[in-house]
Amino acid sequence: MLFDRNEVGVDVGGTFTDLAAWDGTRLRSGKTMSTVDESEGVLSGAADVLDGRAMGRLLHGTTVATNALLEGKGARTALVTTAGFVDVVEIGRQDRPALYDPMADRPSPLVPRELRFGVTGRIGAGGVEIQPLEDLQRLAVEVRQCRPEAVAVSLLYAFAAPAHERAVAASLAAVLDGVPISISSEVAAEFREFERTSTTVLNAYLEPGTGRYLRNLWERVAGSGLADEVLVMRSSGGLMDVMTAAALPAAVLLSGPAGGVVASAELGQALGYGRLVSFDMGGTSTDVCRIEGGRPEVSYERAIEGYPCRMPAVAVHTVGAGGGSLAWIDPGGALRVGPQSAGAHPGPACYGRGGMEPTVTDANLVVGRLSSETLLAGSLALDREASRQALTGLAKRLGLDESATALGAIEVVEAHMERAVRKVSVEEGADPRTAMLVAFGGAGGMHATALARRLEMAGAVIPPFAGVFSAVGLLLSPPRSDSAQGVLLTEGDPIDDVVARVADQAREHLLGDTGRSKVDVHSLVDVRYRGQSHETPVIYSPGDGWGALADQFHRVHRERNGFARPGDPIEVVAARAEATGEPAMSWSDLPEIAPAGESRRGVRTVLTGEGPQEALVWWRPGLGAGDEVVGPAVIEEPEATTFLGTGERAVVHPSGALEVAW
Repeated sequence: MLFDRNEVGVDVGGTFTDLAAWDGTRLRSGKTMSTVDESEGVLSGAADVLDGRAMGRLLHGTTVATNALLEGKGARTALVTTAGFVDVVEIGRQDRPALYDPMADRPSPLVPRELRFGVTGRIGAGGVEIQPLEDLQRLAVEVRQCRPEAVAVSLLYAFAAPAHERAVAASLAAVLDGVPISISSEVAAEFREFERTSTTVLNAYLEPGTGRYLRNLWERVAGSGLADEVLVMRSSGGLMDVMTAAALPAAVLLSGPAGGVVASAELGQALGYGRLVSFDMGGTSTDVCRIEGGRPEVSYERAIEGYPCRMPAVAVHTVGAGGGSLAWIDPGGALRVGPQSAGAHPGPACYGRGGMEPTVTDANLVVGRLSSETLLAGSLALDREASRQALTGLAKRLGLDESATALGAIEVVEAHMERAVRKVSVEEGADPRTAMLVAFGGAGGMHATALARRLEMAGAVIPPFAGVFSAVGLLLSPPRSDSAQGVLLTEGDPIDDVVARVADQAREHLLGDTGRSKVDVHSLVDVRYRGQSHETPVIYSPGDGWGALADQFHRVHRERNGFARPGDPIEVVAARAEATGEPAMSWSDLPEIAPAGESRRGVRTVLTGEGPQEALVWWRPGLGAGDEVVGPAVIEEPEATTFLGTGERAVVHPSGALEVAW
């Protein structure tokens, strides 16, 4: 399909902002430094990659909500909950953050004790008996006197009967003059009051800041005529309307990493790989996610900075190990890397922007994987001498030279990343030896093969547009709406009615969000053995029936937990639905690569653990389908670099992907 306007994906990271524009026949990419106000980099980068062309939609992956939570810069939030349960957000569960560390504690609740309010109300035969209006008005005045910037309302049984919660919200809205109010029956209509309340509090805490950013972005985009629609990446791997995202920031907490996971799944299907691990190494962090059968692993509850969030999200595990991660020495004299990062400002020492401490990027420059003759992201010259000087202090303390210290920093950061991949594979019962590693991000290709070989993986794939692959993932992501409803059903109960109702809700939300008529809906149910304290999501289609559901559950339970109990009764505790529309493009839309320019760029010395080696330098845009590159080699491209060690070889797929084996 030909476009008269471009679809533009913009993914903002801690160091770089990545861009990809699709006009229906050609994909263009770009990379720029991230700005303090994300919208500045979004708008200027989009204008650069468009180069005067018209834009239809702006598709945005953002870290605004994530950063606000990590930095503790959310709103002053009040909580209204059922009387007697105001301390649930502080009591939490009986599990501990660290089993063998008695001093470890959970993070402080986002709502302090003085901002928690209890409301009376009880369940009667006819449902919730609404509290008298005058009592609700009195409660609203008490809340207003505390001058909150946001309010969360989470009553005990609101997931089943939301009327009381809505009445409370209406009374609050009448006196709070525009203060945003989040209610649990709309944020996460599921049982378990602690997790539901935590999710609602998270949404309220983040809504003022995230909403302000997204509304400002939309006003600037619309006011400049740059685009007629802005969609924001959901944590679950789909796009939502910018104004919907502004009101539901808990749904975009993992907006940033999700695009790369979607793109990895699409590439894996195109190449015929059923099991993958996506590996996104950027400037600040590394994100990994397991993908089975073309479907990213999705979690329906996870803790972010220790706060439970019951919103669907691609099951990404993040570690503070990126190109900008700082190398340092701990009190015991051991070399460490991360989680502290030089970020975009001032950045690694080699950027020449005032950074004085050594980073992983500086280490890669000193050992020769990066070159001072190459412009990083197409415009940034690297200063090798500055990197060497930054490593000098560490080297003296370790009793090594700068080169050995650089190799040590690379070894340490690769060990961090190995543990991250084990977290999403071995620790979840999946064998990494049967999986391919899809490595991207500006720094991913420099560490991909070493990481895959440490884990004895089947091989590695470096996708085309590797340096901006998460932005490409935004173009491959469909508009999406997620719905869920807590239930308690046992065999013989009318499960199809519940599943159909939740599916219709997801479909209606998506149609209202995007106005597009073509919608696909996939349904799931959370199933457990009666008496179990945890549940397992299982795909379900109306008409499957309890017998088919039980068989599917036993199979999935065995895969994930190592056992099944087919003779035990099961129960369903939640129904879920994922409604999706059409993405801006599909992987098959991309044309076969056409080599441009000379592929050979010479030879340079690269330091490795086996000593210095002469590595051929290749220019990736000059490589054609079927070309083979044998290591030691460095493969450079405008936004990323790949390093192949001795005995490793990369074959160029017609899509431009590098399939690496050894």
